Amino acid sequence: MEQAGTRSRQAPAASAPDAVAARPASAYRVPAQPGVADVDRERGIAADGRPAPVRGDTRSGDTRPGGDAARGEHTHSETPIPLPRTPGRPVVQRASVRGQILDALRAALAGGELTPGEVYSAPALGERFGVSATPVREAMQQLAIEGAIEVVPNRGFRVVRRGARELAELAEVRALLQVPVIVRLAHTVPADRWGELRPLADETARAASSGCRATYGEADRAFHRGVLGLAGNEQLLQLTDDLHRRTQLPLGGGQVGSGGRVELMADAAEHIALLDALVAGDLDAACCLVEKHFGAVG
Repeated sequence: MEQAGTRSRQAPAASAPDAVAARPASAYRVPAQPGVADVDRERGIAADGRPAPVRGDTRSGDTRPGGDAARGEHTHSETPIPLPRTPGRPVVQRASVRGQILDALRAALAGGELTPGEVYSAPALGERFGVSATPVREAMQQLAIEGAIEVVPNRGFRVVRRGARELAELAEVRALLQVPVIVRLAHTVPADRWGELRPLADETARAASSGCRATYGEADRAFHRGVLGLAGNEQLLQLTDDLHRRTQLPLGGGQVGSGGRVELMADAAEHIALLDALVAGDLDAACCLVEKHFGAVG
């Protein structure tokens, strides 16, 4: 009798369909091996196709304590972003877009397309490059770290003006770092290793003849990186790369005049002469050329 009384006090069991219907959508939990309906619940889609509320999600009006969001668990309320599945086609990462924008901005700075003292906004530059403002803003932050631009709150980024004193100081630091290393390498690196750098030196000559300061700057950086790379010091390469970029002065135009082209070609000729001396084992001439090459910004 007691057992019968206990059963009589219990609520009558609901049928399976009624039980499912009675449960709110927010009460569903994703099982370990979801089926089709479970995937819908994981994505936050109710049976009628509308977004299902998530427990603890204030956007859905459900602020009950103990919800998934309150515990810091992933509530799966985001809409999944489909990724391309084409075999053999790499997925374009945002970092690569940022890198391309960074290279383009560096070239624009070196070529004078971005005027010193002017303020540029990320949305405007993004429209110019055909991308959103986000990768442009990230690239500009990197340029701010390098000292090429400065952040202007609520406006954008201002291209810094480099004075003659600052450029002279940067050139002196470059010489202090590179001259002793190259002189030491001249005494230790065999001639055939120096000969391997000939294509880099020839590229600086071609870039100089084009008269494009930005193009020459990249070729010049590659040559110096190739020379210093023989020392096997990665920290040295990073420091000299940064200093090289800082010495590239915006001149107000992508192309330099005839006098500037002559200057670039003379600088490139010193690369070739230096390699000739190193390959020939003429250490005295090589040391003199190294000191001459770093006597000015180049």
